[in-house]
Amino acid sequence: MPPPSPLSPVEEALVSQVWRADALASEGMPTLSTGLPALDAALPGAGWPFGALIEVLQAHAQCPVWQLLAPALAHCLQQQDGPVVLVGAPHPVFTPGLAARGLPPERLLRVQADPPAARAWAAEQALRCAEVAAVLAWFPRVLPADLRRLQAAAQRHRRLLFVLRPEAARSQASPARLRLWLPSGDAPRVHVLKRRGPPLSEPVALPLQPPALAELLRARAPRPLPPSRSPVAPAGRPHHAFLDPLHGLDRAPTLA
Repeated sequence: MPPPSPLSPVEEALVSQVWRADALASEGMPTLSTGLPALDAALPGAGWPFGALIEVLQAHAQCPVWQLLAPALAHCLQQQDGPVVLVGAPHPVFTPGLAARGLPPERLLRVQADPPAARAWAAEQALRCAEVAAVLAWFPRVLPADLRRLQAAAQRHRRLLFVLRPEAARSQASPARLRLWLPSGDAPRVHVLKRRGPPLSEPVALPLQPPALAELLRARAPRPLPPSRSPVAPAGRPHHAFLDPLHGLDRAPTLA
């Protein structure tokens, strides 16, 4: 059998543009690192894509969405001056916890809109605003046409867009470029359900605390006293030499 003839420059250019489904695609648009190296390695372009709808499915409203999104959002706020817009967030923000994750309260703009159509409209208007750094929109239910319109708006304006939906939506089709699932459980982790690449069988673990907060809590941890120097507890009050009240910043933000 004769050897294959070499490819022409045009053919080589076309081959370089073809994505094989058994390989992780290289993202064709700018991306922002998630701040989580293990997750970056699992995503096309090694991060969150600008100009695309990123869908996050939650088992319940308290699933650790901020452990997943805060590192990238904090970096995004360092790069530009606008706010992160929260559309239809189900709970008030616990500002000290988010500030410890690099999200200053004054950079968070909460928009309350109850009907799904109103939420979709508010999110679309936020995507059109040049000053906005990113948009997070919560949808207990939403029409496919609204999701397609948000995807088009994010692509047109090159915005970072996260849509948060209940895990019951896993069985529904979605125009999202990336689709992730945050299940319930003691150990926070994220499953990548949809990406331009082969299926990812194992979830990615999420950190319990941001590095700065973990360092602060370690510095505040009490040192155990030697047995000979253990203080005597007042009458009627047991003494716990190794226990210390939990620092207020170690609370998980209630907005999720």
